[in-house]
Amino acid sequence: MAVPASKDELLAAIDVAYAKLAKDLATVPAERAGEKTLEGHARDTRMSVHDLVAYLTGWNELVLKWHAGRDAGEPVDFPESGYRWNELGALAQKFYADYADLSFEALLQRFAEAKGRIVTLIERHDDAALYGTPWYEKYTMGRMIQFNTSSPYANARGRLRQWKKENGIA
Repeated sequence: MAVPASKDELLAAIDVAYAKLAKDLATVPAERAGEKTLEGHARDTRMSVHDLVAYLTGWNELVLKWHAGRDAGEPVDFPESGYRWNELGALAQKFYADYADLSFEALLQRFAEAKGRIVTLIERHDDAALYGTPWYEKYTMGRMIQFNTSSPYANARGRLRQWKKENGIA
C-alpha cells in the first residue's frame, strides 16, 4: 500500500492493516502466545506473540501520549521519556514488561482500544493539520501516526504469519 498522504488514506491504511493483523492474531492459541520463539525487536533477543502485541500497543499508546501532551501545551519527550531514538530496542523491552501481566485476550482488547482512540484522534483533524505542516522535526502528524500504526501493523503481520507457518498454526 502506498504511503498515506491524506486523512482518508491514513484511516484506510490503518483499518486495512489492523483488520488483517487482527484476523491472524485471532487464530493464535492463547496458550502459545507467551512462547518466546519470535525474533525480538532488540538484537539477539527473542519475543513472544504477546510481546509483539505489547510492542504495538505500547507504540499506539505512546502516540496518544504525545498528542495529549501537545494538546495540553506540554513539551513532549520523543520517543519516550528516558529513551532516545537509538534506544528503541530498550523501549521495546519496556513495552513487553509494561503489559506482561495482561492475559493475551486482555492485551488484544487493549490494543484494539488504543487503535480505536487513534482513529478518533485522526478523525478530529483535517488534511491540513495531518499533512500540511511538520509536526515533529520534518514529519507531519499523519506521517508520525502512520509510522506507529499501519506500518508496524503490516510488519507485525508478516512476522506473525511466518511464526504461524513455522509452528503449524492455521
